[in-house]
Parts: sequence; structure tokens; C-alpha cells
Amino acid sequence: MSTTADLPVTGAPDHEPAPTAGTAKPRRHRGRGQRSRGQTALLHTLLGIASLVAFFPVAWIVYVSLGPDKSDYLHPDKIAGKISFSNYSDVLQNTDFLKWFGNSVLIALSATLIGVLLSASAGYAVSRMKFPGHRPLMWTFLITQMFPVAILIVPLYNILAGLNLLDTYQGLVIVYLTTAIPYCAWLMKGYFDTIPVEIDEAGRVDGLSPFGTFWKLVLPLARPGLAVAAFYSFLTAWGEVAYATQFLLSSEKYTLAVGLQTFVSEHDAQWNLMAATSVMIALPAALFFYLVQRHLVTGLTAGASKS
Repeated sequence: MSTTADLPVTGAPDHEPAPTAGTAKPRRHRGRGQRSRGQTALLHTLLGIASLVAFFPVAWIVYVSLGPDKSDYLHPDKIAGKISFSNYSDVLQNTDFLKWFGNSVLIALSATLIGVLLSASAGYAVSRMKFPGHRPLMWTFLITQMFPVAILIVPLYNILAGLNLLDTYQGLVIVYLTTAIPYCAWLMKGYFDTIPVEIDEAGRVDGLSPFGTFWKLVLPLARPGLAVAAFYSFLTAWGEVAYATQFLLSSEKYTLAVGLQTFVSEHDAQWNLMAATSVMIALPAALFFYLVQRHLVTGLTAGASKS
């Protein structure tokens, strides 16, 4: 007959005694990368403050644009009682806003399409082809970004004058491309580096030419990088002021940025109309951002990790 001493022990191991009543639970340790509640609250607070700081100028411009008088910006507390959209109707009906808008769309889209195509071609060539001078070429692109606009205006003006491209859309597009292509080429080169070379080899096996491989196989995989390049090229041409002011001489070719300056004279400034025009200028840029925003983070991080 067996005794209780012969029965197997099914409880806790000898080295880990079963917890008794009143024993404190072991403290839960945070894993690597996990934040405490205090750190999370502080982070959210800082992000909220940063969001308010970034959003305040935009909200202020929109608010001022709803004041019907040009001096309402001096008394913002009085705008709430007389909010009106008269500034917007005044800009659309009594100024050349629609002409400025058309000129800006033409120049910005031209700079975007040409800039993306050339920068993607340059980035792909440097990423895949080892030709003499391919490294100096990329460093040359980078060096061109070191010079401020104030230094470049005079030589660019002389070049455009010598080519009879002053006061032309083509001349302004070329100037914008000198700014957009170097940055976008670096970006696209970094993104193409993340695409396996085996895809190019498979294209050659299938009988595609180098350009056919680039156009049919590689470019569809580079949509995030193309979206970032398009967004940068568009913003470069859409909101630029210095070059457009100096190189566009006739009023019928003004862009939005140049036309905005017509609201300021030597003795007067129509701040209400400027605010309304600024809001309408920002809307296409916001719409373009909305269309490409899902590709922006992927394109920026991939390009930055390999450039």
C-alpha cells in the first residue's frame, strides 16, 4: 500500500515556491523601445504643441482672408463679427488671378514632367551603369545646390538674355529644372539602388532593351520615389518668387507668386486680398500633396537610406 510520500509532486518546483497571500506581484519590466505612460504623455504633448505651431500661420491667413476690409488684420478681434467671402470674389473677378493661375499651372506641370523624367533617367544611369565620371557627376549635382539664389540670379539672367529666353515660359522652366533635377537625381539614385538588379537581368533575358527595361520594369517599381520627385519639382516651380520676379517682364506672363506682389504698392497694401490669394495659391499644392502623400514616406526613407 502506497503512502502519500510516494505520490508525484505536481505543484511548483522546489526552487520556485508557490506564491502565498500577501506576496507582491513581480514588477513588470518594459521591453526595449517601450515608453512609460509619462514619456508617452510628454511625447504627445510636444507633438500637439508642434502641430499647433505649424498650423497657426495657415489658420491665421485663412482667418484674415475672411475680413472684408484691408485693415482688418490690425484688429483681428473684429473679423469674427463680419466674416465675408468678398475678398475671394474680388480677386477672381477684378484681378488677373485666373491668368496667373493658368501660367503657374503650365510652368509647374512642365517643370514637374521634365524634371521627373530627366532625374529618373540620371538616377537610373548612375545606379546601374558604371561609366567614367559617374561619381563626379553625382557630386556635381550636389555642389550645384550649395549656391544661394541671390548669387545665381545675375548669371542666369545673362544666360537667358543671351539665348533670347527672358520673359518666356521655357526660360523659367529651365531655371526651375536646374534646382529640381540635382536633388531629385540623388533621390532617385538612392531609390533605384533598393530595386534588385535581377529585375534588369530578367528584362534583358526577355529581349528588352536597356530603355525598355527601365521604362517597363523598373519605373513601375519606383512609384514612391517618383512621387517624391514630382512633389518636390512641383513645389519648386509653384511657389517660387525670386526667379519669376526677375525673369518675367510682361504682366500677361506673371505667375501667381509674381501677381501676388501687385497687391502691394509704394503707399498701400491690400492685405485682405493678399490673404485670400495666398489661400487659393495653397489649395493646388495641398491637393497635389494629398494625391502623392501615401508614397512620400516610402520614397523619402528608401532614397535616404541608399543615397
